[in-house]
Amino acid sequence: MTTPDQAPTTPPCATLIDGVPADRIPVADRGLQYGDGLFETIAVVDGTPCLFDRHLARLREGCVRLSIPPPSEDQLAAEALGLSRGVDSAVLKLILTRGEGGRGYRPPDPSRPRRILRLAPWPAYPDAWRSTGVRVRYCRTRLGHQPLLAGLKHLNRLEQVLARAEWDDPDIAEGLMLDLDGRVIEGTQTNLFALQDGQLLTPALDRCGVAGVVRGLVLETAWVLGFRVVEAALTPERLAAADALFLTSSLAGVWPVKELAGLPVDPDQVPAELRAGVLEAAFRP
Repeated sequence: MTTPDQAPTTPPCATLIDGVPADRIPVADRGLQYGDGLFETIAVVDGTPCLFDRHLARLREGCVRLSIPPPSEDQLAAEALGLSRGVDSAVLKLILTRGEGGRGYRPPDPSRPRRILRLAPWPAYPDAWRSTGVRVRYCRTRLGHQPLLAGLKHLNRLEQVLARAEWDDPDIAEGLMLDLDGRVIEGTQTNLFALQDGQLLTPALDRCGVAGVVRGLVLETAWVLGFRVVEAALTPERLAAADALFLTSSLAGVWPVKELAGLPVDPDQVPAELRAGVLEAAFRP
């Protein structure tokens, strides 16, 4: 298997808008006007979008919850494969907006969704982040509570934008975000896991946060390997007492944490079989 860090090719950016090569959308598009839409960030390895069925499943759920007419999944697959063909490693971003509408928040009836697929180069993450671990900090920006949007990968990302602007130290890979009650929910672009007393803990995402596709893969892999998995309320104090911490995303795969808010964490305590199983599945062409 070729993994992205082994084949750091840099494909030219390419974009399809409603199946046509283009790089502009109308100013009246509701994704631009209101963040009214969804997106998926997909790893491409050896010409294939990884975990594509899982990404489509999350997009499908988002369409149901936001009442956006779902696109043809066969059409999305054909366009995604067309952009990815012949590319060793890249990032495919799939955006679905509600389309154009008049002034005001009321959704148009009928909605005519717009799909945007964009291929971009693989991010320049250091190889050591996956092998020997990452340094992580806490963010001041808090996540608000909105159960109707919890778990979705929607286009409203201003909380994450503000949080990511809080640091510019290239040695810090990620910042953890708390909610209004002081519970640690996720990273700015990753999901969080902790190991403590033989249990695998991860924050509940019933009020805020994004349910990452690799998060789901970790939960399934851990169950198969016999780990007890618990969705728990995690606080900074509880994380400080954890035996191990790691972060996941479609592009990171698994990043063990070696330092959190200046305190050392042992990255070698992340079970090797769990890391290997998740990475194998996450980047399988």
